[in-house]
Order: sequence, then structure tokens, then C-alpha cells
Amino acid sequence: MNDPGEFRTLGIETSCDETSVAILRGETEVLVNLVYSQSDVHARYGGVVPEVASRNHLVKLPYLVRQALTDARLEPRDLSLVAATYGPGLVGPLLVGVSHGKGIAYGLSIPFLGVNHLEGHIFADRLTAKPTEPPFMALVVSGGHTSLIEVAASDRYRTVGTTVDDAAGEALDKVGKMIGIGYPAGAEIDRLAREGDPTAVRFPRPMATSAGFDFSFAGLKTAVLYYLKKHPRERPRDIAASVLASVVEILTKKSIEATRRYRLDRLVVVGGVAANTHLRESLKAEGEKRGVAVSFPPISLCTDNAAMIAAVGAHRHLRLGESHPLSLAPDASLAL
Repeated sequence: MNDPGEFRTLGIETSCDETSVAILRGETEVLVNLVYSQSDVHARYGGVVPEVASRNHLVKLPYLVRQALTDARLEPRDLSLVAATYGPGLVGPLLVGVSHGKGIAYGLSIPFLGVNHLEGHIFADRLTAKPTEPPFMALVVSGGHTSLIEVAASDRYRTVGTTVDDAAGEALDKVGKMIGIGYPAGAEIDRLAREGDPTAVRFPRPMATSAGFDFSFAGLKTAVLYYLKKHPRERPRDIAASVLASVVEILTKKSIEATRRYRLDRLVVVGGVAANTHLRESLKAEGEKRGVAVSFPPISLCTDNAAMIAAVGAHRHLRLGESHPLSLAPDASLAL
């Protein structure tokens, strides 16, 4: 099927605790994008349990595939390509998605393509009403990743900075647990911080003044832990506001500076933490001051979803002729 308008990609995303299935027509038209979050399942444990996540993917994925086809009013034979996340992420959940995707591709005799989860986040911008054309700087910031990536073209990337320990979203989740917020904590910290005083506690800004563009959030998490031991009655809203002030300041400073250092004037912010309203406001304001246009996908495309995976798959197959053998194995530490 050579006509892009009739090319339909089934996307599968199971890198962590969201089970998602999407169908794209061409490279950017989202016909359906279904996401089942396991957050309620993992909340009782205070974080993602890989074995539990894998079993939930195994149960939900076949139903979501059927539902996606029904919602798009398609039959399996109408599919042209299967694209599934094969890394980075939790190896068990990745194995479920990759295996299911390969099974569908084999059964339908259509190509299969494994997709890098980080590239998927970057491609979320391509699904917006006004996509940003390369070259640009991308900040991928989520529960598992915090990286600055120079995007020279739609398939040419260079990582210019990354976290040396915890990702920003992971640190926020751990701080949330300390102040009594259930998993995942990001959205609630964002809301709670609106009611708090961001100057109540001056938490450290790790690596904020370092020469490069790497990040570190483990020290911030430890600082909060020790502070709360000495001040157990501190208002959670003030802790949330103060911690978020530190995270946002670091992300804003390094992202804008990296964009300018690499002589770019556009910054695309993607990943789950890109939904944070404080970060959006800070980056927009600083971008305007420094001559950097900052853009974010809609909230629905910030968190893990299969539409962004399908977009990468369609692009790489239609434009570059890529596909993968059914022997492709998940790679939990896959680099971009």
C-alpha cells in the first residue's frame, strides 16, 4: 500500500505503566488513541511494580487493540504496519507490547517496526496543530527520563544533556510520597504548589551552575527528606511549592541556555512533566525574554501514548523504508 493517505499504522506503547493503542492514517492523522493507566493499581505500592505492570499489560492489550479497530471502524486487514515501543523502559512491559505487536504483524503479513520511546515523545509534537520543524532543541522530561536532545532532522538526534541519577518526574513522585501524596504525585504536586509558598524553603538547585547541560535530582530528594525530619509539621503545600520551584528553575535555566548555546531558537518540551503548569509558565516566560519559541504538545500527548509511537513508525517506514525482523528483542536501556 503506497498511498500515504491509505497507510494505517497500529501503535503499541507498554514501556511502563500505561497500556496504549493507537491507529494513525498517513503520518499524522490520529484515528484513535486509547490509553489505560495503571496508576490506581500501583498506587498501593507507592510506585510501579514491573511484574504487576507486565501482567496488566498482558490482560488489557488485546482488548485495547480490538477497541481501537472498532472505534476507527477498521478491520485488521486494513492495517499496513505495526509499531511498538521496544525501549527504553521496563523490560517486562516492553516484552508484552513487542510480542503482541509482532504477533499481529506476523498474522497479517505486514511489516513490524520497533520504536524508541524517547523518539516517540519527540514525535508527539508532530501530531499537534502547528508542529515545530527541525532544527530545534527538545527537552524530554518525565518520570523516567530527563534529557536535552538536539533535533537536527526528524531522524537525526544528539543528546546534549541528561540526568546523572533520578529523572525530574521520579524525584517529584518520591517527594510526593514523603508529604503524603499517592502515586503518581506529579499532578497533585502541581495543584498543591498553587496554594503554597515557593520561597518557604530554599531547597538546593543541583548542577544548576555546572558547565554542561546534565541534570541531577537525587540530591534535591535527599535534601527534602532531611528537612522533613527536622521540620515534620511543615505544610505540604509549601514543600510542594518549594520543591517545584527548584525543579522548574533548573529545567528552565538549562533548557533555554542549551537552546541558545546550540544556536537554535526553538524548544519543544515533551514527556509527562511537560504537563506541569508551573514549568510551562516558566519556560514560556524565559523563552520570550531570551528569544526562544517554546512549544508543548497537548496534555493528552505529554504522557505515554501510542499515537506518538505510531507516528515514529509511519515516518520511518514511509520515508526511510525501515522495518524490523520479528526477532527484534526489547532493550530496556535503549539509547536514542
